[in-house]
Amino acid sequence: MENVKCLLCNFPWDLFLFLLALGLLLWWLLNWLMGSRLKKHTEELYHRISLLESENGKLKREFSDRTTFLESELGACRKSKVTAGVAAAGVAAAALTEKPKIKKDDLKIVEGIGPKIEELFNNAGIYSFEDLANTAVDRLKEILDGGGTRFQMHDPTTWPEQGALARDGKWEELKKWQEELNKGKEE
Repeated sequence: MENVKCLLCNFPWDLFLFLLALGLLLWWLLNWLMGSRLKKHTEELYHRISLLESENGKLKREFSDRTTFLESELGACRKSKVTAGVAAAGVAAAALTEKPKIKKDDLKIVEGIGPKIEELFNNAGIYSFEDLANTAVDRLKEILDGGGTRFQMHDPTTWPEQGALARDGKWEELKKWQEELNKGKEE
């Protein structure tokens, strides 16, 4: 018992309490810093998840719309095939043996149209500057939207007018206007 009393009397309690308080302060500070950093990171991750979920919903709607459109087109093709009957088969066979010559212009001359967009337009029946000039901007946008998300950012507002200038052979006027355009868009 004497040893315990001696230990309690001679023990440097002030140093022990100071180190204990310092340790508790450091523990609290580290816990606070790590907690705020983790909270910020968690909020960031929740924000990214919500962005990805909204993008996923948008893509699902686009896919659903595109599927509905294609199914209606397929139904229309099947219906026309059934109603046309045997007579249409003879005409189709003749059409397959004789391929009409389609006048194709280089649509890439139009500012904003590249090889892939030209291919999309050709698949939609737009081969010449005449076709481009006579196609409504809404129809061009519909074709671009049907091509997928990589084409939806393009703005075809000036393309029919550029096609008309090219169709009419107004190359100098077209070139001058294209120098003012930014990727096919008016600034």
